[in-house]
Amino acid sequence: MKPTKYNLKVKLFTGFIYKEEAVFTQAKEKLTKKFGKTDLVSAALDFNSTDYYEAEMGKTLKKRFISFARLIPIEELYRIKLYTNRLEDKFLVAGSRQVNIDPGYLDLAKLVLATTKDYAHRIFLRKGIFAEVALNFRGDTFSANDWTYPDYRTKEYIAIFNQIRQLYRPYA
Repeated sequence: MKPTKYNLKVKLFTGFIYKEEAVFTQAKEKLTKKFGKTDLVSAALDFNSTDYYEAEMGKTLKKRFISFARLIPIEELYRIKLYTNRLEDKFLVAGSRQVNIDPGYLDLAKLVLATTKDYAHRIFLRKGIFAEVALNFRGDTFSANDWTYPDYRTKEYIAIFNQIRQLYRPYA
């Protein structure tokens, strides 16, 4: 039987939702110790597309993205999500998260997010972790799917992901 071909290495990124810049900095430092140096750190963006995190984390939340210089094997996404879940727990205060860390990867064709929540468009990976294709690359930019989160549809986020894709291109 002929082996299946697939791209073994993809571009890891993480999104952070947080209130305090110091918490973002500490969480970023932990991730760089684990996954290596970053090659992109986005500016802090206002996170106001949903109030989902407000009860737990408060108002005036920020969102940032980082991407890592070292590529990862595609099959490691579920392990990375399990790690970021444990890392979030290290920042708990009175049982509430101070940071939400969402890993994902991109390749030349798509942007994939890891999640613990199942839904019709999500695929089970392992150990309670699912994945979804949040954005597809069409023409010369990423574009949203019907289920894509509202913030991931914005021109600011898409510009960041296009930058990360450019960093990945020479390795694809």
